[in-house]
Amino acid sequence: MFFIIGFLVVVGSVIGGYSIHGDLSILWQPIEFLIIFGGAIGAFLIANPKTVVSGVGKSLGMIIKGAKYNRAAYEELLGVLFTVFKLAKTKGDLALEVHVEAPDTSPIFSSFPSFQKDHHAVEFLCDYLRVLTLGASNPHEVESIMELELENHHHDDAAISGAVLGMGDAMPALGIVAAVLGIIVTMGSITEPPEILGGLIGAALVGTFAGIFLSYGFISPMGKSLENAFGADAFYLNCIKIAIIAHMQGYAPQISVEFARKSLSADVRPSFAEVEEMLDNLST
Repeated sequence: MFFIIGFLVVVGSVIGGYSIHGDLSILWQPIEFLIIFGGAIGAFLIANPKTVVSGVGKSLGMIIKGAKYNRAAYEELLGVLFTVFKLAKTKGDLALEVHVEAPDTSPIFSSFPSFQKDHHAVEFLCDYLRVLTLGASNPHEVESIMELELENHHHDDAAISGAVLGMGDAMPALGIVAAVLGIIVTMGSITEPPEILGGLIGAALVGTFAGIFLSYGFISPMGKSLENAFGADAFYLNCIKIAIIAHMQGYAPQISVEFARKSLSADVRPSFAEVEEMLDNLST
């Protein structure tokens, strides 16, 4: 939603503002765009491994949708964690085995359909619940492993958003390259009349304009949007980590869930009363 609004504001302000006193047709310079886009894509492919290139392609939808974790998603997550921990407290960690081995058919996860569809979060939770069923009992050791995994996950995500930001940083310089090449063409036509030279110089300057406009108006903001979306994913997984470590330290399910809730930022954190009401409903 905000991506579309921002896109329209950028185009409307820049292109619309120019159209008030300028000729829009002069801005259509396919050769300049070919140089800028082709150079940017080529540099992107040179600088990044296959995993990052494919990761950027898979992440484009996140730019439009933004972060997928809102207050309702976190409330559902806390419900999942409470239900899992309650089962473990009453019947032992081994009772979780049937659920973590087949989360797609688990009655617990089926009760929380939005969470169940989040395969990465389900895998993260089930992996560490499986560790509990195998007998892991030292919360500090498990926490160290979880932090290492989250750090690696953050590193992979940062490489994807950084690749887009890097492309944005390259656009102004490639715009200058396009402009310089345009000036070279102009100098080769120095004997032409002023009206032709003016058109050639204007076309060359469009390269500089396009590089800066595309960089600061679109590509760099898209990279920042990805960075924010990945950051939201990291907070979600961190919430799971905090709850699991609290459970391993022997706290009651309600306390483990409360520790996880307190780790959330204000814009996505359900209130204590909201969580308490939800847990009461789950307990009945």
